Amino acid sequence: MRNVLILGSTGSIGTQALEVISASPELRVVGLAAGRGWETTVAQAREHGVEVIGLADRDAAARAGEAWEGRVLAGEEGVRELIGATEPDLVLNGIVGAAGLASTVVALTAGIDVALANKESLVLGGELVMALAEATGAQLLPVDSEHSALHQLIRREAPGTVDRLIVTASGGPFRGRTDLDEVSVADALAHPTWKMGGRITIDSATLMNKGFEVIEAHHFFGLPYERIDVVVHPQSLVHSLISLNDGSTIAHLGYPDMRVPISYALHYPERMPVDVPKLDLAAVGSLTFEEPDPETFACLRLALEAGAAGGTAPTVLNAADEVAVAAFLEGRIPFTGIAAVIERTLEELPARPVTHFEDLFATDAEARERAAAGVRELTPA
Repeated sequence: MRNVLILGSTGSIGTQALEVISASPELRVVGLAAGRGWETTVAQAREHGVEVIGLADRDAAARAGEAWEGRVLAGEEGVRELIGATEPDLVLNGIVGAAGLASTVVALTAGIDVALANKESLVLGGELVMALAEATGAQLLPVDSEHSALHQLIRREAPGTVDRLIVTASGGPFRGRTDLDEVSVADALAHPTWKMGGRITIDSATLMNKGFEVIEAHHFFGLPYERIDVVVHPQSLVHSLISLNDGSTIAHLGYPDMRVPISYALHYPERMPVDVPKLDLAAVGSLTFEEPDPETFACLRLALEAGAAGGTAPTVLNAADEVAVAAFLEGRIPFTGIAAVIERTLEELPARPVTHFEDLFATDAEARERAAAGVRELTPA
C-alpha cells in the first residue's frame, strides 16, 4: 500500500488523481490540501476516508473546522505541515503557481518522493530542487504529459545515447493566427485539446506553458537548452519524442488524458491499467507537425531566453507571468499585454546568481511588484 498526500486536491490534477486512486487498491489517500474550496475538500475527505486536510485560506479553514469532524491545518504553512502530519510515501504536488515550490522543498527535504505537477518548482528552483532530491535520495516523478512521456522514453536508454528532446505543443486556440490584439478572455480559455485551470489554459494560449516545459525538461533530464526542441502538433497525440545517437527517433503516443501520466507517477515503477480508450491510428488518419511562431507568441521566446540566462531569470519570468495572466483574466490588459509586461519585468530585473531558496522567494516578490507596475501602465484609465 502506497500512502499519497494530494496538494491541490480540488484542481484538475487533484480530482483526476483521486479518480486514479479510487480505482487502485495499491494506493490510499492520507491527506488533502486546497486553496479555499473547503466544501469540496471536506467532501473529498469524507469520500476517501481522509482524517486531516489543509486549506491555504484561513477563513476557509475556519469554516471547514466548524463543519467537519476531522483535523484542519490552516494557511500555507499548514498545507506544508500536512507532509509531516500524514507521513506519506508520495506527495502529489498539484498546487498552481510559485506557492507550490515550498511544498516540494519540504517533501524532498524529508526524503519523500514527489509526483510533480507544479511546474514552478523546477522553473523557479530547478538547480536547487534537483540538487536537493539527489542529496536526500527522494525521487521527482513528472506528471505533465510531456515530461511523463520523456521519462518513459528515456528511462530504458543508456547514458549518452539521447541526442535531443522534442516537446510537442498543441498550438493552443490561436495556432496560425498573428492578429491577437483583440482576442477575448473566452477565446483564450477555449483550448482545443485539454481541459485545465484558468492560468495554465492562458499559458497554453500564449505558449508560455511550452517555454516552462522546456525549462523543466532541462532540469529533469539534464540536457542543455540547445538540445531541446518544441514542435507544434495540433492533434496532441504525440506527447514527446527523443532522438538517439543512432539516428532513430522514438515517440510516446496516446489520446490526451491526464489520468495516464498521473497513474504512471503514482504507481512508478509499476504500470497499472487505466480505463482510457486505446489509440486507433487508422481512425486518426494523419498526424501533422509545424514550427512554432516565436514572433507572434513572444512568451515562448521570452521563456527560452530566461531559461538560457539561468539564475533568477526564470523566477522573474514566472512571477511576471502570474501577475500578467491574472490581469488579463480580470480584463485589465489585452492578451498581447501579457508578453509586454513579462518582457519589461525581465529587462528591469536582469538575471542574478542563485545560491539559496531564499534568493528565489525574494526575487519572486520583487518581480511581482515590478510586473504589477507594468500592468498599471497598460490598464485603461
